[in-house]
Amino acid sequence: MMRNLFLFPLSLLLCFNLSAQENRYIPVDTMVKTMHEVTIKGVRVPYSATTGTQPVWNEAGKPIATLFYTYYQRTDVKDQTTRPLIFSFNGGPGSASVWMHIAYTGPRMLIIDDEGYPVQPYGIRDNPNSILDVADIIYINPVNTGYSRIVDPEAKKETFFGVNADIKYLAEWLTTFVSRNNRWRSPKYLVGESYGTTRVSGLALELENAQWMYLNGVILVSPTELGIDRDGPVVAANRLPYFAAAAWYHKALPSTLQNKDLTDMLPEVESFSINELLPALVMGGFLDPEKKKAIASKMSMYSGLSEDFILKNNLDVSMNAFWKELLRDRGFTIGRLDSRYLGIDASDAGDRSDYNAEITSWLHSFTPAINYYIREELGFKTDTKYNMFGPVHPWDRSGDQTGMNLRQAMAQNPYLNVMIQSGYYDGACTYFNAKYSMWNMDPSGKMKDRFVWKGYRSGHMMYLRQEDLKQANEDIRQFIQNTLPAKGKAAEYKD
Repeated sequence: MMRNLFLFPLSLLLCFNLSAQENRYIPVDTMVKTMHEVTIKGVRVPYSATTGTQPVWNEAGKPIATLFYTYYQRTDVKDQTTRPLIFSFNGGPGSASVWMHIAYTGPRMLIIDDEGYPVQPYGIRDNPNSILDVADIIYINPVNTGYSRIVDPEAKKETFFGVNADIKYLAEWLTTFVSRNNRWRSPKYLVGESYGTTRVSGLALELENAQWMYLNGVILVSPTELGIDRDGPVVAANRLPYFAAAAWYHKALPSTLQNKDLTDMLPEVESFSINELLPALVMGGFLDPEKKKAIASKMSMYSGLSEDFILKNNLDVSMNAFWKELLRDRGFTIGRLDSRYLGIDASDAGDRSDYNAEITSWLHSFTPAINYYIREELGFKTDTKYNMFGPVHPWDRSGDQTGMNLRQAMAQNPYLNVMIQSGYYDGACTYFNAKYSMWNMDPSGKMKDRFVWKGYRSGHMMYLRQEDLKQANEDIRQFIQNTLPAKGKAAEYKD
């Protein structure tokens, strides 16, 4: 790997380094640029990595916050007008961009085993599956994540910490970045993970309506509910396909189902959830007792839970109860974001796990890797703490119409397409809820050919599993290629 260091501007960085040591001060507007290369799919890809901070200004033009970012640009591309640019966000809210940055799409990735578990010594390696061969990428940390911070003590937190506030200031920030880096002519994409899908769904419309920036694609990785209604019986019914997937992974299903492949078994569960379980839940306490028992029996078969346990929960088994109950007799709990992970509680009794087994595992490997990588390989040095999860609460969740915002953005822009990626073993943002969102985002069905859904045999961060890392990146690569219109093809509807 080549590594040449460029400082911009030198005097500012010298002051920044001195101030950082004394006051843990993060500079408002600065960057460090290094040169590298990586081999992707057998092809050498030279690239620059620019990491630094760019201000968030108020209406008077005063910096009130600064966002830390890392921008990767392939350097052997002569024509940027056809080179896609991807804006990448993680979620939380309050999560840094670290996860997809050094484990999914970026040119360097943390060292973990093939299933995503931490190994020592900690470190960083090349990512031969990165999408940098087909697109430039910028990883953005919203306020209070990574090294991003509020810099004006008088700035109101409500400016940043809420569904719509978050979208508004980030759209302004993206516009500045695009202008500074001369990328207005490039095809543009947004990718968000978890709460990041709420963020990018809202940004798609905000960029069109307030910044006049139009996209080619939005990629939703493990999407949230996106403000799409699913209260009451729908919530309960939508859980069962995930229960079945997690139970299948832990070999907790009857042999008739266990002996089937996962993706051969799940359509049967999905059909039952929609056509039988949902109508039964709608009846509530007036459901015929014999019908209730028959439904509970089928739920038991599909979930790995006992019929008695399901009946005691009135057919409405919560996520917390499932994570605690499924392997209770084996002495384990299962993970929330990735149910392949096992936890050990102080007591097998109770109705919820003591901790999230998967999060502790991920922090184990990600935290050392990102702190080493940014400082030693990318050359950005500061004593400011890198917030894996930053203080952003209370977060204003009112007015979340982001799913409908994305639909509106698609309607206004015939070029705009959407891809959804889900892990079957994700219990936080389940794969079936992702399908439900896709089905209900455009009730008319007029744009359903512009949606694509992909499933993977892992959890919330499906890319931690080596096999899924390769496939999921290839799916993004193919999505980009499929959504770049032919030269001269107009963005228009025809009747």
